Amino acid sequence: MNTCCASVDLTKASLPTQIPMATIKNTVRVAAVQMTSVNDLMANFKTCSRIVQEAASAGAKLVCFPENFSYMGEKSGDNVKIAESLDGPVMQRYCSLARDSNIWLSLGGFQERFDDTRLYNTHVVIDDTGMIQSTYQKMHLFDVDVPGGSTYKESNFTVPGTNIVSVDSPIGRLGLTTVCYDLRFPKIYQQLRFDQKAQVILVPSAFTTVTGEAHWEILLRARAIETQCYVIAASQAGKHNEKRESYGDTLIIDPWGSVVGRLHDRFSTGIIVADIDFSLLESVRTKMPIDKQRVSIDL
Repeated sequence: MNTCCASVDLTKASLPTQIPMATIKNTVRVAAVQMTSVNDLMANFKTCSRIVQEAASAGAKLVCFPENFSYMGEKSGDNVKIAESLDGPVMQRYCSLARDSNIWLSLGGFQERFDDTRLYNTHVVIDDTGMIQSTYQKMHLFDVDVPGGSTYKESNFTVPGTNIVSVDSPIGRLGLTTVCYDLRFPKIYQQLRFDQKAQVILVPSAFTTVTGEAHWEILLRARAIETQCYVIAASQAGKHNEKRESYGDTLIIDPWGSVVGRLHDRFSTGIIVADIDFSLLESVRTKMPIDKQRVSIDL
């Protein structure tokens, strides 16, 4: 596994197209982003644009952004106010960024408008021509009393999705999730691997500091091990405003559960870059063929 790390100093759309799997090379370079989004759409876009150029210069074919990449609200209801359809100006800027940079983008946690009071938390994958290839709407909503006093009620303004989604790409077959809760429900990951044949699972996140310290890396490595997939976990990091802080610790994990990419600073803005090695993936799956050994259990 070849890995490298780079950091940067930074203060319904078209129908999916089938990408021929034969175009996949033995190794493909990907980048995972760590950033601190704020309640300013253009400021966040400028940050994302700089990061994409950094990743492209490093040879990445896919750049994975965290949940709330384009906007992090300060007050309850802010996200609903700025929510747009996928053909609105915000997402179209990112489509243009992908096309102009000739790179695929994974945009996790976009505020997709549902109606005047609710939105979808939508993971969007854009190809290198600027076309939306696939979308996944977060299924498990974060309605939790976090130890330490914070209470979250995502269902107050978010409509849950109902479909598990994967898509072919030059980076392999991608399984789409959206974290700050989906990560705790392994059945999604099992279905992505065994039913939808995912090779790489994308896990955009904005984990809280309390839950991140306790569970973030453990859950990610478990999902990688039990699915024998690469897991790319892009994370929000640091203090967004007076009320919100994210754990950070962007990671890339291989199918054996080893961490092969980690930003040196859990709070900084930057990228980690690693090569997805399909020979390693095939070796792990061949030597431990859990897809053939699974037993159906009715509880």
